Amino acid sequence: MPYSEPGKTKFQTDLRRHLRSQDICDNLIHLICEIAEASKYVINAVRTGDLGVAGTSNLYGEEQLALDVLSDRIMRKRLIHSGVVCNIASEEMEEIYEVKANADGLYSVAYDPLDGSSLVDVNLAVGTIVSIYSGCDLLQEGRKQIAAMYILYGPRVSMVYSVGNGVHEFTMNHLMEFTLTRENIRMQPSGNIYSPGGLRNKYNDGDENFIRYLEAKGCKLRYSGGFVPDINQVLMKGKGIFMYPALNGSPNGKLRVLFELNPMAFLIENAGGAASTGSAPILDIKPESLDQRAPIYIGCVEDVNKAVEYVNGR
Repeated sequence: MPYSEPGKTKFQTDLRRHLRSQDICDNLIHLICEIAEASKYVINAVRTGDLGVAGTSNLYGEEQLALDVLSDRIMRKRLIHSGVVCNIASEEMEEIYEVKANADGLYSVAYDPLDGSSLVDVNLAVGTIVSIYSGCDLLQEGRKQIAAMYILYGPRVSMVYSVGNGVHEFTMNHLMEFTLTRENIRMQPSGNIYSPGGLRNKYNDGDENFIRYLEAKGCKLRYSGGFVPDINQVLMKGKGIFMYPALNGSPNGKLRVLFELNPMAFLIENAGGAASTGSAPILDIKPESLDQRAPIYIGCVEDVNKAVEYVNGR
């Protein structure tokens, strides 16, 4: 296919056609397309749904919003009826849901159905994050993912995915079809924006010194409070770093390895970036539970390496 410039397409390519060019099996193509289809119902729920609380809590004791519950129901139903999924784990469910006992040729999916849902009532962007593994085991190192993706519900609805062969962006058109917008997105070695999560007065000395380094370097602070839009900004601009470090009182940070960190680290690394806890690559962590958390520094390689230096007092 010809291109007008690197990273942008000259002619429209739909999602299924692009997936067929990735040398992956039909079951995985079907699964990714089913998730993309489910996102059409999620965005409708975001635009028209109840913004109140559901009166229930998730496994972390967090009060669930009605949109969290509805988005989870939409995604789970689509995955169950896809015919290619054996296990499902959702940030809104207390345990792994077994769809089929026989895992031959099937996949396990971990997802956050509506990350940043508390931002909907103030009309900020939110998203769905998905991680896909072959077989039944979800508690594997993130490096064993065979695919990861997120859908961003913003002024435009966009979907970013990777099956380990580049990172590609699709945008939903007026017919609610996903068409290729950018192919083989790449991160620059370093950037000039940073998105720092967590209260700064709870940072340790290494993180505080790293922030001062970024400020002295002239980096601009760009933080929305939503993990998906903030990672999307770093990835689409191809420069910058997102961080949610260990905090005083929260040594493992806030974000979950299985539902948030692994899929985003998979995407960023496939775009030439890096993702670290400050002591090890995110993708080398073997989760011991669904709710395991870890600090994260994710984005341009040089920026992440510099963060690791500061965190470790070097």
